[in-house]
This record gives sequence, C-alpha cells and structure tokens, in this order.
Amino acid sequence: MALEITVPVLGESVSEATVAKWLKKVGDSVAMDEPLLELETDKVTLEVNATSAGTLAEIVAEEGATVEVGALLGTLSDGAGAPAAKPAESKPEAKAEPAPAPAPAAPAAPAAEQHDTLSPAVRKLIDDNKLKASDIQATGKDGRLTKEDVLRYLESRPTQMPAAPAPAPAAKPAPKPAVPAGPRARAEQEERVRMTRLRQRIAERLKEAQDTAAMLTTFNEVDMTNLLAVRNSYKDVFEKKHGVKLGFMSFFVKACITALQELPAVNAEIEGTDIIYKNYYDIGVAVGTPSGLVVPVVRDADKLNFAGVEKTIGALGKKARDGKLSMEELSGGTFTISNGGVYGSLMSTPIINPPQSAILGMHKTQERPMVVNGKIEIRPMMYLALSYDHRIIDGKEAVTFLVRVKECIEDPQRILLDV
Repeated sequence: MALEITVPVLGESVSEATVAKWLKKVGDSVAMDEPLLELETDKVTLEVNATSAGTLAEIVAEEGATVEVGALLGTLSDGAGAPAAKPAESKPEAKAEPAPAPAPAAPAAPAAEQHDTLSPAVRKLIDDNKLKASDIQATGKDGRLTKEDVLRYLESRPTQMPAAPAPAPAAKPAPKPAVPAGPRARAEQEERVRMTRLRQRIAERLKEAQDTAAMLTTFNEVDMTNLLAVRNSYKDVFEKKHGVKLGFMSFFVKACITALQELPAVNAEIEGTDIIYKNYYDIGVAVGTPSGLVVPVVRDADKLNFAGVEKTIGALGKKARDGKLSMEELSGGTFTISNGGVYGSLMSTPIINPPQSAILGMHKTQERPMVVNGKIEIRPMMYLALSYDHRIIDGKEAVTFLVRVKECIEDPQRILLDV
C-alpha cells in the first residue's frame, strides 16, 4: 500500500515552499519519523519526516520545485528497500568463429611504375607539392592512389616553411597595453545563482520597512567599563551555577526592557489607523546564519533572569545555525536587538523588523580616549544606534530610550534595583 508524502502546514501566512534537498533516494528504506527531505520557506528550513516505516517508492517533486501546502511530494510503500537487480541469466555462449585473416597486402610497385599509373589530377598534386606517392596511403580500387588520398595527406602533415637565412635580431616591440575585457568576456566570468526563498523574503521585508515606515536613526555611546568589571567578577561562578556563560546580550536585553517599560511607544506597532501597545516583552535577537539573517524571539524576556535569557539565546542561536527554528520561534517579537559588533562593525543604521517600530543596534567595543572628571582616560566604548518609526515614536522618546539603556549598561546595578 502506497502512502502519500505531502507538504505539511507551514505556519501562519506561509502557503508555499521550495524543495531544498531530498535526504533519501528512491528504493531507500525509511524508519518511522526519519527525515525524508528538507523544505525551504521564506522564514525557515524544515524537515518532512516519514509517518510510517517503509521504502521511498517515488519522488514527485524534485529538488528546486515550488510546492504548496498539501501538495504531493512523493510516495512511501510498505516493506524494506527495493531488491537489488537480478544478474542476467547466463546463456550458453556460442563459440565465436575466428575472424578471417586479412588478405596480405599487395607488394608495393616500384616508384616509377606507381607514378606512371597515377591519374593526371593525382600526378599534378604529387608533382606540385613535391611528394612521393609511396609515402601516401592509397584507398582506391586495387590499391590506387586517389585525389582525396593526396589532399588528406596534405591536410594532416605539418606545414613546412622554406628555410631562410636567419635575420639579424631585431629590438623587441614594446608590449601593447592590455585591452579591457568587453561585456561578453565579463559575462563568462560571472556566476548566476537563484536567491533562496529565505533571502528573497529578507529582501522583501527590508524593502517593505523602508517603503512603509518613516525610519530615522539616533545614536549614543556607552562606556562598557563597569559592565566588563561585573562580568569578569562573576562569569566563573555564574557559569558554574547555571551551566551557561555570562555574555553581554543578557545585560542589553534587560536594559532594553527597563527602557521599554518607561517608553511603551517603542514597544508598540501601527495597524491601520490604530496604535497597538504591547504589554509584554518578546525580544527578537538577530542571528546570522549561512542562509541569511533570522530573528528568533525570546518570549516574556522580562520574566526571565540573566541565566534564562542567556540559555534561551544560546538555544535559539544553535537552532538557527542548524536550520531547525520553528515558525513559532520566529514570529511575534515586539522589539529587536542586533549585534553587528560580533562581525567588527563600529557603527551602522539597522533596519526595522516589521511590524515592530524600533530596533537597537549594538557594535564593537573599542578603546578610545574619553574625558572623565576633567582627565583623559582610555575607556572601552560602544556606539549604540536606535532605528525607529517616526510615525509612532518621537525624537524625544527615541533619545530618552537610548539614554536609559546607556545608564543601565554603565551602572548595571540599576537593572537589579529597577531604577
């Protein structure tokens, strides 16, 4: 009995996918719940597992095909893998008759006699090109030399130029300047690759954000001295107790929640002519993957302690790099944090993740000379950037948000004391 393999429900607002890769071949045995193929949507790559043990009998949708929810991908049959092909039955072999021996070649005629028997056209070709008839293989009747034999010989022999006295060595001409390659030559050096569905979706959403939102970016800088000191003091005991490293991201998540609670417009979104204020804090954390940037969401981040935030971010980051994120883990964030500093970025203007109204960009920590209490000191500094939708967030709110984040990072006790 054949069992159909179909495209599962892909998630809210996702109606089609691309067959990225078949993990099994026709005839392969498959265990129950074993992955059969990978589907790529505009948000995630997901596996389609076998709902029963059996054999992959047929592949209907080949790799690269676009398929809709419920479409037939292939069929699974009961039983083990396809039997190996039977060797062909041996049949009594007929004894091969020995091939008749080739007739002995006729003895070559003397050169003068050969020349006399040539046709006028062949003789003229021989004489004009100073050839010997005996050097040319004859294919005509009774071993005669034909005009085609002579022409074939002329085409196959290396061209010989008459010897000439060697001229006096002349000065080498100056090398000609390289001619720029034309469009046709450049096209041969190009490679055209189809965008993945995820990359297409990223492009659409980023362009949508620029076309829809009245986007503006404001900057500030933060002194990381105290945060680095706190982290260095407690990182070992923190990891020993919680089984996870203490990073910077948990501090920034907590600092942003403190600022979002004070400035609810930054945690809101526009829907038509309404403003929807979110009284919960689902923080998206941008993660780079081989397929592109994705933003998994830390749910109810305000209810997690530092260890909870670090564990959740670590688990989501691993799933993102492995292509194992679910649609639920990518949907519904209220605010996003993107850390370009891990790639060495010193400053940038991040793009809003719609329908959110703001995104915080973190950057590289770099030592710079700063004036502290009237003296110049070397301090580890980081630039912060807040891109926001000016339709809903005023400049005053954006600047105040960054100032609150700055205060929490420069004095981490504020986060614990909620001040």
